[in-house]
Amino acid sequence: MSTPLVELSDTHVVHKARSGGLFTRDRVYALTGADFTVASGETVGVVGESGCGKSTLAKVLVGVQAPTSGHVSFRGDDLWTMKAAERRSAIGAGTGMIFQDPSTALNRRLTVRQILRDPLDVHRRGTPKEREERVRELMGLVGLPRALADGLPGQLSGGQRQRVAIARALALDPDLVVADEPTSALDVSVRAQILNLLLDLKERLGLALVFVSHDIQTVRRMSDRVITMYLGRIVEESPADEVTDGARHPYTRALFSATPGLLDPIDPIPLVGPVPSATHPPSGCPFRTRCWKATEVCAEVMPEFTAASIPGHRFRCHHPVEEGRTTRDLVAQAAVAAVPDAQKSPAADTPDTTPSAPPHAPKDPREP
Repeated sequence: MSTPLVELSDTHVVHKARSGGLFTRDRVYALTGADFTVASGETVGVVGESGCGKSTLAKVLVGVQAPTSGHVSFRGDDLWTMKAAERRSAIGAGTGMIFQDPSTALNRRLTVRQILRDPLDVHRRGTPKEREERVRELMGLVGLPRALADGLPGQLSGGQRQRVAIARALALDPDLVVADEPTSALDVSVRAQILNLLLDLKERLGLALVFVSHDIQTVRRMSDRVITMYLGRIVEESPADEVTDGARHPYTRALFSATPGLLDPIDPIPLVGPVPSATHPPSGCPFRTRCWKATEVCAEVMPEFTAASIPGHRFRCHHPVEEGRTTRDLVAQAAVAAVPDAQKSPAADTPDTTPSAPPHAPKDPREP
């Protein structure tokens, strides 16, 4: 197999957060044990609830966020063993990022021409004349009229601003583009245009695309593979055409059941309780506190990845969904399981939900 374009190996990101005391800080487990690859030319979708680590993963992929531990390689070279100048050159020219809100991602004091020229100037690409030509080429590539070159972001519509952001991400001909919720701040009528533009650019330019979104059905339709994240962990990875009724992790099934369907609507799988804190994650499997299939072993041991029968499909779960079981069946199963749980005393068979830091989590090297 060829070398992946980007590869994460046992990558952790731990942040410091202020707690109640003046001199004490909690640790926030933003990303835990991520093993992840992106091949040239493929599209990988990343889904999960807010706070699950999707944006942290995106920042790690483009070298904005340094890992606390683990390795991040780009074209086979470890990013964080490079000298700073080498890393800026490799990752700055080889990757591009499209942020969630173009209103805040673009400098409102710069014209469109200046915004698109900025990466070319920083990396000293071509002569001044060639840079101006590249700006015109980029505007045509994303469907922006040349008359907008001297306009400010505040004078553009939301869709036009996002087209500028996409053009800026493509300025240096990157091999990888990471799109972090690229349509969530746009009107519904504009979203389809931007998604179609991204798909067209991916095919025309041969890009690898990592597409992060809350819009689960859109991720499924745009992606070759889909990654499901929960509380900083990758819990399932599957081919996109298997993720709806072929997903084996209960959380993935619950996510997709919550997406409204027009042709064959079903009730969402009920998940009881809030998402646990990333500061004090549950022991064992982090999803156990909301899972209708959880048992004692889920509280004790974090499951390792298990390979499914379909190539490229793996999941972390002690009690995976049976092959062939439809999501509609799981809705009924989860509803039945929730009834006796509500009637049990706290000391009965309900799994212990007392949060504790995972025993396998690495010590933050920034601590003394």
